[in-house]
Amino acid sequence: MKVDFEKYHGTGNDFIIIDDREGKIALSKEAIAFLCNRRFGIGADGLLLLQDSEDYDFRMRYYNADGGEGTMCGNGGRCITAFAKSLGIIEEDAHFAAIDGEHFSQVTTNAADSYFVSLKMSDVKKVGRFNEDFIIDTGSPHLVKFVPDIKQVDVLAVGKKLRWDKAFQPEGINVNFVEIKKDHLVIRSFERGVEDITLSCGTGVTASALAASLLNNGDSGHFDIKTDGGDLKVKFIRTYDNFTDIRLEGPAIKVFEGQIEL
Repeated sequence: MKVDFEKYHGTGNDFIIIDDREGKIALSKEAIAFLCNRRFGIGADGLLLLQDSEDYDFRMRYYNADGGEGTMCGNGGRCITAFAKSLGIIEEDAHFAAIDGEHFSQVTTNAADSYFVSLKMSDVKKVGRFNEDFIIDTGSPHLVKFVPDIKQVDVLAVGKKLRWDKAFQPEGINVNFVEIKKDHLVIRSFERGVEDITLSCGTGVTASALAASLLNNGDSGHFDIKTDGGDLKVKFIRTYDNFTDIRLEGPAIKVFEGQIEL
């Protein structure tokens, strides 16, 4: 079977995206893991299927690099919005379905294969704690750990240990390390399913911004974010411990397109 695909990234968080509006793509867990493998396949943090939907512009299905179907992916949602625009499915605004419900997104600028996409995330009405850390589900579950100097943190080792902590089993949890600067947050993430550090994590960045608001008890509804792969913005409305109108904004870049035989 020959599969046409496109490769996108959102601040270094990269995805294989396939147009599956005809519903003919049936990939096993092993096939998806092969496609995402950086040595033997195309290479990506995950794979996205754009599927047809009667009630929405499209449906997004997201698979982790290990081949298992994942929870919501923020950067993936932004990249698939750009992909939908490139296919002519949308003009600027999109209304699509994902595993955690409906989402609205918007392509605000577009130049060649470079897009700037704003994605509305699910509301957050519950925030948990794990010792001194925050637990926030932004479509995917995240542990947010604030640190004084992120350069001194072994993100891989500590992230992996917390990801597999018995308190979060059997599903596990994504882990984000956050350093608060004067005018921005610096965030590094360890993602389950990828089982490694990723250059950026959209739902993790979002969870971290909400946690920073709670930590400082600030009324700011906007954070600039720096990740290993680039800059993002998170905007929201906070009412006590509830967060609504959450927006994840940043670039979505088409890297290349191709065809692979499975």
